[in-house]
Amino acid sequence: MSPALAEFIGTALLIVLGNGVVATVVLNKSKGQGAGWIVITAGWAMAVFVAVFAVGRVSGGHLNPAVSVAMALSNHFPWESVPSYILAQMLGAMTGAAIVWVAFFSHWKITEDAEAKRAAFCTAPAIRSIPSNLACEIIGTFVLIFGVFCMKGASGEPPGIGVFPIDLGALGALPVGLLVWSIGLSLGGPTGYAINPARDLGPRLMHAILPISGKAGSDWSYSWIPVAGPLIGAVLAALVHKALGPF
Repeated sequence: MSPALAEFIGTALLIVLGNGVVATVVLNKSKGQGAGWIVITAGWAMAVFVAVFAVGRVSGGHLNPAVSVAMALSNHFPWESVPSYILAQMLGAMTGAAIVWVAFFSHWKITEDAEAKRAAFCTAPAIRSIPSNLACEIIGTFVLIFGVFCMKGASGEPPGIGVFPIDLGALGALPVGLLVWSIGLSLGGPTGYAINPARDLGPRLMHAILPISGKAGSDWSYSWIPVAGPLIGAVLAALVHKALGPF
């Protein structure tokens, strides 16, 4: 399996499980309807763990353009591989969103809340404010990338193709999943913590394309924030960590 194909599969798996838990909580007549924010954040954390662990040995388990850019900026990943990784991540995210649409096919029509339907695909702010929404996505992604750099250096292993291994055997992806859970619980309230351009933009495109009964617009006026914010946060985290040196 090529690294780009692994990124496609891993990102699709990430979205199937991550957006799947959102759909479970927000769509009418779902057995998990109303389970709340704790369930969503826990579901996303486990989605990250499963997806990263599934393909990490092949591609490094980036599953996020912000991670790929940060790794390249830190000289842990070749810049020439970044475009193919981002393309694979975007296509994987779109595929994963389509699979969630199929899995919950009977629930879209009976869910009257158009914003809830869109939430099963992409993020939206609790309070719409461009400066604060952008800042939240920058901060959340900075914590993610900086935390990943610190965790991945814990084993003292040399950098590999994209993410160095954590010396925890089968639990190597668990710290990253826990980090995402912590970000969701602590910083996810204002924007829904995209912290991943592909995670938001790919499913948002599918929301626009798929025939979903009673859907509203895909909120394109907000769509740039979950793309720009994570990329800015990733660049800042890579630069700060590089300036501090290995630790």
